[in-house]
Amino acid sequence: MDTQLTALMINCTLKPSPAESSSDLLGRQILSALAGHGVGIDSIRAVDHDIRPGVQADMGDGDEWPKLRDRVLAADIIVFMTPTWLGQHSSVAQRVLERLDAELSETDEEGRPTLFDKVALAGVVGNEDGAHHITGILYQSLSDVGFTIPAQGVVYWNGEAMHGTDYKDLDSTPEKVAQSTMTATANAAHLAQLLREQRYPVPS
Repeated sequence: MDTQLTALMINCTLKPSPAESSSDLLGRQILSALAGHGVGIDSIRAVDHDIRPGVQADMGDGDEWPKLRDRVLAADIIVFMTPTWLGQHSSVAQRVLERLDAELSETDEEGRPTLFDKVALAGVVGNEDGAHHITGILYQSLSDVGFTIPAQGVVYWNGEAMHGTDYKDLDSTPEKVAQSTMTATANAAHLAQLLREQRYPVPS
């Protein structure tokens, strides 16, 4: 019997819980849309955990990444959320990407890289420009470690430059954001199901 597809949001906001976060709001909207496709959902706010710097799966000495890594490996879809600061992805997002780098040398029991057959969506929010630049970085980084990116696999919102309105301050979801969310999540669920049914070959 087929088991349910699952999605995990990794929210790379700089704000610890329980502070409100635009990244969290948009990420949960994406998760809700995935749930509409029958996908089970879960989330991590990375800044709430002691993720040590480094590029190994376990950096020791209280490093909390190994237990978070288990949740990444258990998911079919990763929703990678980051705010925009100074036109760049957050420092928390960079640390998570660096820890994912360890998967380049990790394989399953068949010799297939651990993140093959997993799908990644990108989400970017900020009241300044930078979403396209950040999306390019996330696409390259997530693909490099083994994730597959679906068609139009990003949802982003940029507020007006030099203004202080955040995504969480909006009265309603902008139409274009809602449309992007529907497209990205439908494509992600479709792709994840295809990869479950027909896995990538073991690299020779």
